[in-house]
Amino acid sequence: MRHWWLAAVLLVAACTSSTTTPATTRPAPPSTKPRSTASPPGSFSVRSTAAPSTSTPHGPPSGSPAERALAAMSLRQRVGQLLMVGCPTSGLDDATAQAVTTYHVGSVILDGTTYAGRSEMAALTGQLQHLAPKHRGLLVATDQEGGLVQRLQGAGFTRIPSGVAQGTMAPATLRADARVWGGELHAAGVNVNLAPVLDVVPSGFGANPPIGDLDREYGHTPAAVTAHGLAVARGLLASGVAPTVKHFPGIGRVHGNTDLTGGVTDGVTTADDPYLEPFRAAVKDGMPIVMMSTAIYAHLDPGGPAAFSAKIVTGLLRGTLGFRGLVISDDVGGAAQVADVPIGDRAVRFVAAGGDVVLTVDAGQAQPMTDALVVAARKSGAFRAKVDAAALRVLQEKQRLGLLG
Repeated sequence: MRHWWLAAVLLVAACTSSTTTPATTRPAPPSTKPRSTASPPGSFSVRSTAAPSTSTPHGPPSGSPAERALAAMSLRQRVGQLLMVGCPTSGLDDATAQAVTTYHVGSVILDGTTYAGRSEMAALTGQLQHLAPKHRGLLVATDQEGGLVQRLQGAGFTRIPSGVAQGTMAPATLRADARVWGGELHAAGVNVNLAPVLDVVPSGFGANPPIGDLDREYGHTPAAVTAHGLAVARGLLASGVAPTVKHFPGIGRVHGNTDLTGGVTDGVTTADDPYLEPFRAAVKDGMPIVMMSTAIYAHLDPGGPAAFSAKIVTGLLRGTLGFRGLVISDDVGGAAQVADVPIGDRAVRFVAAGGDVVLTVDAGQAQPMTDALVVAARKSGAFRAKVDAAALRVLQEKQRLGLLG
């Protein structure tokens, strides 16, 4: 995800700094809104993929808080729930504020590694939540993996070891530590962590720029990655933070970074590949969010990036694996892999494939993405149904996290 190699360089350069450092990767903060008691942290209910219930002519909408929230939304408001945009860790900017207030964007990720500490991040995420509609908070995300990929640092945040180092720990110990790390995020107002990494880089594979070259993997076998990845995910859940397993169906066997290079292709992964086991286990374990890769998978769907593939998102992830939670894209805002696709079309293609939340760190892209999604929904009843189903899944996750009043 993102320009990790650049983030690594920036991290080394900033190790002795106590100020916020801009980066081209993702980060995130927290929410100061009171949490409801709708669902305790770590608990799960089966998410419906059916159309939301409708209002009766003479009474309020029926159904769950998520269904009632959806019923009260316009099309543009529903589309806004399908976008996650970046906000600098250095402070709220106009583009992010406009995305939330004008384009109804429902999720934000803080962009850039910061050493400002937990209190400053809590203040920033409080500002962000204040922009959201009353009784409908934002999903606020970060990349808090550890090692070279830890966006939030400074006072109040533990320095987290790399994925490789975490892979040497006993899973029970790792789970307990992840609960502490998640608690720090929760206290800072972050409610979604874009971790753990479930990609498997085989031993002796050679260069793997997005994962192996940055020590992000928990091990070199599906079994090792499953044990340690799920330990992290369970610890985060126990802290009240939603984990995001990534990058389905795996980028541990590619030789290019989709942020920096076009045409990155996995030529080995199949639908029954043993390297999918960490994701199968995560789905079975009830993990709430899966992030899609933008690599191309020759044996699954050679026609384009996985995030734009109905065969992979709907057929393999939702169908074969049975995932019923939230599907988010890797960053499609500035990735070289999707640079030849018009900005609005990136959002439309992801939702058409069965995805829910389109991630772009460029908040200025909220307008073209919103406009494209609205036009597509007005042209096609089938696409409108996908928008409604995706918005409902977003709202169901917000309900689970206590973000719906």
